[in-house]
Amino acid sequence: MTDVLTDSTLLALKGDQSGLFSAVYQALAGQVLGYLRTKGVSDPEAVTQDVFLAVLPRVETITGGVSGLRTFVFSVAHARMVDDHRRQSRTPEHHEFEAERDTRQSNSAEAEAMGRVAPGEVLALLDLLGEDQREVLSLRIVAGLTVEQVADVMGKSQGAVKQLQRRALNALREHSVVKEYVAS
Repeated sequence: MTDVLTDSTLLALKGDQSGLFSAVYQALAGQVLGYLRTKGVSDPEAVTQDVFLAVLPRVETITGGVSGLRTFVFSVAHARMVDDHRRQSRTPEHHEFEAERDTRQSNSAEAEAMGRVAPGEVLALLDLLGEDQREVLSLRIVAGLTVEQVADVMGKSQGAVKQLQRRALNALREHSVVKEYVAS
């Protein structure tokens, strides 16, 4: 493709900036794009345009014929490639969020409180509750089962399990031992 652009073509197009630029672009753009792609530039098409935008104002002042022109164009391309790599090294990598790979967990306030209470204290607190409420809290908080699983184990509806859990936690919150523990 560079055979189209010769020293005599450059001389003939001197003074016709748009014709000269068009000839230079047609002759070298594909090679510049290929160079930038092989060098791992993030957006080689955009950088190719930047290269030729930098070459445009100086295209008529370049000396050395086609060889000098090629040297200048590829020196600009190299500089833009280095700039792109520096920008890439400063830019943090962007990864899509994958929920299944996120291992972070946040415990509920009840679970944290239960984790801080000694096992004997937990049993004493559970003894303050009715049988069904005690069973729901034991299965939900201590065993870590879901509402659906507790409902299956106890043979109750999910709504009933939620209601028992809510009432049990409210009863514990109102008990003086829990109020003192939370206050300290």
